[in-house]
Amino acid sequence: MTDNNVFSCQQCSTVWSKTGKTFCTSPEGALPQPAHCPAAESGVIDEAFQHYVGTGDDARLAQVAARVEGMGCQANPDEGYVTTRWTRVEETIAFAKLMGFHTIGIATCLGLLLETEQLVKILKAQGFDVVTVCCKAGGHDKRDLGLAESDKVRPEHFEAACHPIAQAELLNRSASEMNILVGLCVGHDMLFNKYSKVPVTTLVAKDRVTGHNPASVLYGQNFCYKRLQKTALDIPTT
Repeated sequence: MTDNNVFSCQQCSTVWSKTGKTFCTSPEGALPQPAHCPAAESGVIDEAFQHYVGTGDDARLAQVAARVEGMGCQANPDEGYVTTRWTRVEETIAFAKLMGFHTIGIATCLGLLLETEQLVKILKAQGFDVVTVCCKAGGHDKRDLGLAESDKVRPEHFEAACHPIAQAELLNRSASEMNILVGLCVGHDMLFNKYSKVPVTTLVAKDRVTGHNPASVLYGQNFCYKRLQKTALDIPTT
């Protein structure tokens, strides 16, 4: 492995922004290999790539994903740029159709039921059967997690706990062939992915402050969110 097993692909952001190229996206020998580059671990990379070769489940997922990437973009070689034409919703539809899926499961946040309703309408119009399970399914009290009243969003009020494992198990039993996450909390999404028996894609990443656009914080590093590079996040202790 490289020194300290540390890979730092973000360091290529400068050359990428200036040239639109990096070592790993250029023909062999076109650019020097950076010291922090994971390409130095060719054995690991080549061994992992074998999962994409053939007709297995991993290969099919990778091949269809690559096809969707190509279909969603249109190259303009004479001008040196690429035009994108599909939203993530459209890419998700195309991916599911090319995979031959018929039943799609949606694990949704309670706060995004309206958005989920619109998504269901779209997916049904595209010919899919859809099953949805909300995060609060079953209505278990948060106190059953061993939390204190002060850990609730609204102390001294009943609050149902999010139940991502139940969401996954219920969708497993519904025979969904692919699951979509719509706004599950950080951590709850991890549990859902762990227990889902079919492939999972995230359509909406929850961000209560930015209207579910977490990347906006990264765009604001020179102004509003620069504090995150200078000051440790204040997390209350109990």
